[in-house]
Amino acid sequence: MNVTINSVHFKADQKLEDFITKKVEKVCEKYAEVIGAEVNLKLDNNDTPENKIADIRIVLKGDDLFASKQSKTFEESVDTAVDALKKQLEKYKGKIAK
Repeated sequence: MNVTINSVHFKADQKLEDFITKKVEKVCEKYAEVIGAEVNLKLDNNDTPENKIADIRIVLKGDDLFASKQSKTFEESVDTAVDALKKQLEKYKGKIAK
């Protein structure tokens, strides 16, 4: 499975990229339908501390699942987005099992 990480207007360090790859691969390895994943990291242009946005798209055979979360750190944003994707994957798996 391929995990693509894009950071908009900044360079993500290797530690952050490794964290993201590990989290996304862990949730995706349970599902054979997963082809790959795309992660986009952005900084929101507002003055609040919760300006780190993580958009994660999981590419499946026939469908895509998407989650976007915003919080104080990219790690926290990725964690909450991955949790949302876990729920979506469970629903998707239940649909195709019927």
